[in-house]
Amino acid sequence: MYHPGELAVQQRTGLRERAGHTGRSIGDTIPPVAARFLTERRTLVVGAADGDGRLWATQLSGPAGFLRAADQRTLAVAAGPVPGDPLAAALARPAEVGTIALDPAGRRRMRLNGRSAPDGAGGLLISAAQVYANCPKHIRRRSPADSPARPPAATAADRLTLRQRLAVATADTFFVATAGPDGGVDASHRGGAPGFVEAAGPDELRWPEFAGNAMFMTLGNLELDDRAGLLLPDWETGGGLLLTGRARVDWSDPGAPSVQYRVERVVELTHATALTWTDEEVPAVRR
Repeated sequence: MYHPGELAVQQRTGLRERAGHTGRSIGDTIPPVAARFLTERRTLVVGAADGDGRLWATQLSGPAGFLRAADQRTLAVAAGPVPGDPLAAALARPAEVGTIALDPAGRRRMRLNGRSAPDGAGGLLISAAQVYANCPKHIRRRSPADSPARPPAATAADRLTLRQRLAVATADTFFVATAGPDGGVDASHRGGAPGFVEAAGPDELRWPEFAGNAMFMTLGNLELDDRAGLLLPDWETGGGLLLTGRARVDWSDPGAPSVQYRVERVVELTHATALTWTDEEVPAVRR
């Protein structure tokens, strides 16, 4: 069930037994409760590799019902990347993907990893290989709020601007895409008080790894492959900051690992979707 990288991290942290228990929740079909959850969602994070092998994470959005379990093993997505999205070309052909369907209002999420193919109508069909729910920990409560649609735009660079570094330093949420030894892609959520991600320079980020479900899919992948793609959504405008680069895990304290991330490419998308989110929580103070 687990690959060697995941097993190594579980062993290093002393959570191998717990991982074996939680791993029983991973299936390869979409159960009815998950199908209902997907139908109600309005956003899906997708991780994949571009034509040069660089990993990215992006966000697809639509009205409730744009995600649909076509059958027990297939997720239909009635949306695709906007022009300028680094995954637009990759998702226009069959690709290994990792996805997260997120419910910020109810603080719920589920992950579905597998292989996608274009549906011929601008969307995707994803064949499920791994399906499982995640706990609500570190999800900030938000409610959807539609805004007038605006033409999307994309800008690309090799380093973060000062404004982008400030956005990173005040973020409370990001998503990370990593890849396993079999080429399968995983997309995962990270959250914390604003400031939990440090923009140490124009091409360097750092963040702590908080305790989770003990499966260590992200850190297990990074144990064997340091490629990683990050998505920092702009909840207020429907845009997003997409990064691709390399990640190294600092295990000097096995009980509190941290990640150092080297940025190789930056794409900023503005007005990628008309779906925005209002913050329902009082900002936490980082100590």
